[in-house]
Amino acid sequence: MHSEKSLIYVLPQENSVVKVVDQPNPSPLLASRPPPRRPLQSLFSSSGGSGSTCSGSDIAIPPTVPSLALGFSKNTFTYEELSMATDGFSDANLLGQGGFGYVHKGTLANGKEVAIKQLKMGSGQGEREFRAEVEIISHVHHKHLVSLVGYCISEGKRLLVYEYVMNNTLEFHLHGSDRPTMNWPTRLKIALGIAKGLAYLHEDCYPKIIHRDIKAANILLDYNFEAKVADFGLAKFASDKNTHISTRVMGTFGYLAPEYASSGKLTDKSDVFSYGVMLLELITGRLPVDMVHSLDESLVDWARPRMVQAMEEDYFRELVDPRLGRDYSHNEMKRMIACAAACVRHSARRRPRISQVLRALEGGVSLEDLNDGIRPGHSRKYHDSYTSSDYDHHKYNEAMQKFRKMALETEVHTSSEYSATTSEYGI
Repeated sequence: MHSEKSLIYVLPQENSVVKVVDQPNPSPLLASRPPPRRPLQSLFSSSGGSGSTCSGSDIAIPPTVPSLALGFSKNTFTYEELSMATDGFSDANLLGQGGFGYVHKGTLANGKEVAIKQLKMGSGQGEREFRAEVEIISHVHHKHLVSLVGYCISEGKRLLVYEYVMNNTLEFHLHGSDRPTMNWPTRLKIALGIAKGLAYLHEDCYPKIIHRDIKAANILLDYNFEAKVADFGLAKFASDKNTHISTRVMGTFGYLAPEYASSGKLTDKSDVFSYGVMLLELITGRLPVDMVHSLDESLVDWARPRMVQAMEEDYFRELVDPRLGRDYSHNEMKRMIACAAACVRHSARRRPRISQVLRALEGGVSLEDLNDGIRPGHSRKYHDSYTSSDYDHHKYNEAMQKFRKMALETEVHTSSEYSATTSEYGI
């Protein structure tokens, strides 16, 4: 496993050591790469929702609390504490807003800076379920994931408290107006960081955590341009209201995997598709969907034939961001293009796991291994992915047309999450 790992222990007891044993209602433990064993009862429903459960063995382990490791003394806050931290949730501290709610920058009494997300109401989720899920998510800790350090429930209000990541989003730096061109080493570094974070969620958490909303606005960057994936595990907190659904779709439908449009189901391979779209953004400098000029063609639609041509001819000029010129490594670019092509395959079954993509980007496996020994564009297997029975092609196109119509009938593009003025924090 190439992702950077750490063992995570959740719901620690007051003792300095926790002994985890099989029992009816155990204190959950989320382990990295657990050996095969009978899984303990999940804290989540079996409906495929994002989240993690626990597994354990008869070993004594010192508990670690990510919030403490990050310099926080607790993981629950009062509404008054958070209001004071944000100057009454003032507009001056507003970092962004989106389908889930509003995000404000705050400074706690101990001087720690945080990002506080106030969730919109309407999910219908009970307080007990909310607490259980947040407790789990708050103990998922990795270098390339934004840590959830605490929460607040007060008179129907629900707020999440995150570590503050200071250097805005990938969307801002890649697509923001008047931004300096992001150089190639930085783009590759960001792609690797995102893959490591996703690999941890998919393959080192037991069971896997599906992000469900991978996009450039949900990738935060620190001052070293290390990427941190934000908002994992939040799908169940979303409102079911139509207005919420439409605004979320408008901000993300350029990242949607075909199987989601046709069935409404999301898997880890749906995350892989969305990651592939972000690779295309890094390669081309283009938006997933041009909300102003060309709603009829997504970035994936535009790039797919050009990727095939680029790999066949070993010539990338028609695909690569013109702002880069020739200032990139040919071999590294070739690997990223091959990874993007594999990630955005129509058939979910034929997409690689994110750990395979990571190894390919790092140069640890050959591109033939990534593509089962066959170059893109040179096999019936590849071309069949366009009409795979894994999804209803007609239903997918119908859903895409519906999303585009919704976009045209709203003013989302004028205050879009792509505008780089309202998406200063992943939401």
